[in-house]
Amino acid sequence: MAAALAFSAGILFARFVWHPYWIWIAAALLMGCGAAILSRTRPRIAYCAALVCFALVGSFAGSARDVAHRPDTSLLQFASGSEVTITANVLRDGVWRESAYGGREQSLDVNIESLSDSGNTHVVSGGARLTLFARHRSRPADTDDDAEEDAQPSAAEPFQTYRYGQRLRLMAKLHRPLNYGNPGAFDYRGYLLSHGLVAVGSARAESIGVLPGLSGTRMQSLRWRVRRSILEHIHRTWPPDRASLMDAMLIGERAFVTRELREAFQRSGTYHILVVSGMNVGILAFVVFWLLRRFRIGAAIATAITVLLACAYAYVADAGAPIIRSALMLAVYLVARLLYRDRAPLNAVGLAALTILVADPRSLFDPSFQLTFLSVAAIAGIGIPIIERTSEPYQRATRILDLVEYDATVAPRLAQFRLDLRLIISRLARFLGGRLSQLLIVGMIRAALGAYELLLISALMQVSLALPMAWYFHRATSMALPANILVVPLTGVLMPSAVAAIALSYIWQPLAHVPADIAALSLDAITGTVRLLGALRVADVRVPVPTFTVAVAAAVAIAAAIVLARRHRLIAAIAITLLTVSALGTAWPRPFERRAGTLEITAIDVGQGDSFLLITPEGKSLLLDAGGQLGNSNSEFDVGEDVVSPYLWQRGINSLDAVAISHAHSDHMGGMKAVIRNFRPRELWMGRSAPAAELLMLRQTAQENGVLIVQRTAGEQFQFGGADFEVFAPTPDWELKARVRDDDAMVLRLSYGSNSALFPGDAGRKLEQQLASKLPASDLLKVPHHGSATSTSPELLDAVRPKFTVISVGARNRFKHPRAEVLARLQAAHVATFRTDTMGAVSFYLDGSTIRAERVPRR
Repeated sequence: MAAALAFSAGILFARFVWHPYWIWIAAALLMGCGAAILSRTRPRIAYCAALVCFALVGSFAGSARDVAHRPDTSLLQFASGSEVTITANVLRDGVWRESAYGGREQSLDVNIESLSDSGNTHVVSGGARLTLFARHRSRPADTDDDAEEDAQPSAAEPFQTYRYGQRLRLMAKLHRPLNYGNPGAFDYRGYLLSHGLVAVGSARAESIGVLPGLSGTRMQSLRWRVRRSILEHIHRTWPPDRASLMDAMLIGERAFVTRELREAFQRSGTYHILVVSGMNVGILAFVVFWLLRRFRIGAAIATAITVLLACAYAYVADAGAPIIRSALMLAVYLVARLLYRDRAPLNAVGLAALTILVADPRSLFDPSFQLTFLSVAAIAGIGIPIIERTSEPYQRATRILDLVEYDATVAPRLAQFRLDLRLIISRLARFLGGRLSQLLIVGMIRAALGAYELLLISALMQVSLALPMAWYFHRATSMALPANILVVPLTGVLMPSAVAAIALSYIWQPLAHVPADIAALSLDAITGTVRLLGALRVADVRVPVPTFTVAVAAAVAIAAAIVLARRHRLIAAIAITLLTVSALGTAWPRPFERRAGTLEITAIDVGQGDSFLLITPEGKSLLLDAGGQLGNSNSEFDVGEDVVSPYLWQRGINSLDAVAISHAHSDHMGGMKAVIRNFRPRELWMGRSAPAAELLMLRQTAQENGVLIVQRTAGEQFQFGGADFEVFAPTPDWELKARVRDDDAMVLRLSYGSNSALFPGDAGRKLEQQLASKLPASDLLKVPHHGSATSTSPELLDAVRPKFTVISVGARNRFKHPRAEVLARLQAAHVATFRTDTMGAVSFYLDGSTIRAERVPRR
């Protein structure tokens, strides 16, 4: 464990401090030689020198790995969005998913071998993630009007699933992968790079041709064939709704698990059940080893078979650090048992971590790696020592109760415990008989002790993982303890029965019915528990990113608890108490980042949509719009949950005073439901609008969360947090149409001192002309409708005379926003223009007399 920690420290140090390779190598050799020389005479100094040596080797490994495995980016020179013909081989089996606008599409990772454009062929190398769609895929029109709201889903033509190793020729449009330009945003570009993919693209199914021959390795080809076979038998054995969950739990295929169900597992703190984790390997290995020993297979052969099967399962499932760690620890434990060695849990964890980090030092920065090793280290370093002191002696004391001589080998209190058990059994034997009484009493005692251990480990996991859960996922899993107590035993039933059902289905399908039914009942009980507990309001506690001080304190508390858990009972209790307090501290509200006495307006990068965070001089917060997917998209990507909320949490915001929507189009209000659930605002402001279905659902979400809905109409003037607000549209008698229009926008102007800003939503030319004579000058103008040609008229610019404008717009949007003529008008008016598609999030600070613009650094 110490070696693994030192190696990790070296990797982390090399991330921030660069030195030539020979420096790391020379220093490591020097420290290694010093440790060897001093090992007999100065063992403590030699130990420290050895740890420094491991750290230096870690620095060398981290630096070398970054250079050696840097993806070839030559492909990016052709990733301009123009259609090109590519020859590529498939890196993984295609994954089907629902298309955003109806039908289905296929996600495919390929390695591009060559590329042709304008009649020229280029030999390139690089991975790309392609989206393949059928010819009749429906999508919004490329116009500036409201057509984006009118796309109707249509069924796509079916096409084949492409397999690992196939060589394809197809026409595709390639692009550079994009990240949202906000602090806290998911690093999609880095995620793709970690998988060797440097570009993204799209292609039509009818342009794809399969070439003769295969690519790839035999081992990978075998792996994908085995996965396909297992998935086929899963879907033969269970109906689709259960099969999709079995796919995820048994083999790590989560393509068809709905977002709603994934979030239920996350809210209840049981997400590790949904994915292939180390627990899966442990359960299956225990069953296999136990069965082999029951069939009188020798310990050595049983160990070898169990380890081989665990490694094979890890290879086929390919679930990353959790399952690899479990397979490595299993091998260490079983081999140590076979050699009659003491099985030290922390050393097993450390060896597994060190092995993974040597193979890929970048794993240290993977949240999955951190979560899995922190959880296992907490169990091994804290949980097991506590169990060894508390319940384990009593578990041993329940063995061979009939052997009185065994009493002399245990502690006095345990000997008395055995005497008490025999007395109770003897009294009960008058009614049930001796054998049944013993089975009943011993079974009850062991069940109670097992429940205690499960409760202890679940509680320990919850407090130990509080820091990474808050840091990466902004969740405080308040229901994890009861959920895991109920779900983990059910998983212990589900895993072996499901594997047995699949194995029997290969022999004869009817044989699989009984274990399949047992697995189905267990699965239904798991999902029912998860849905019930995950739906509780107390389960969905969202928290901002902890401060650096809180994070360091939590990390120190975890380390101290591991070190002190084997010390005196009082010292161990104090360490556990500090660990619990630190866990609570990660979820404790903290003041968010703001500049006192200043009105802040931040344009959040939400792609093709609007979202603005306003922090008033008195510290009140208002979110105006929350972005969203265009039109009738049924994509499971939620801009409010996945883009807006992480930015707010990164700022330290855990609640909002108010939210507002400019109008009821999906690219302005689509993310607001998630924002309301996550930040519980007091008020929701909106203008008058046609009763669109999505608007009705938003109103329902607001009511369910106790949010007061306030309708704003022209003529209203009010103060909010030290800033003055004025509403210019819509008028109280504004005529509503059957569907929402851009001109239904709520036009807001806010001012502080002599500074002001105007937010006209998606107002079109007609509304702009109606308001031009009423609008006073403003320092900042939010450019209407993302820079559409139908907005930002000369009349609006003449009336407002802004010094700054901001355009909230998505990169590479199909509407070609912002339009060239709009940018030309802004340039002619000598306005400083900021764009979220090229600059990311932008903040404007109004101190009452001056206004200043700053790009938000992408931390």
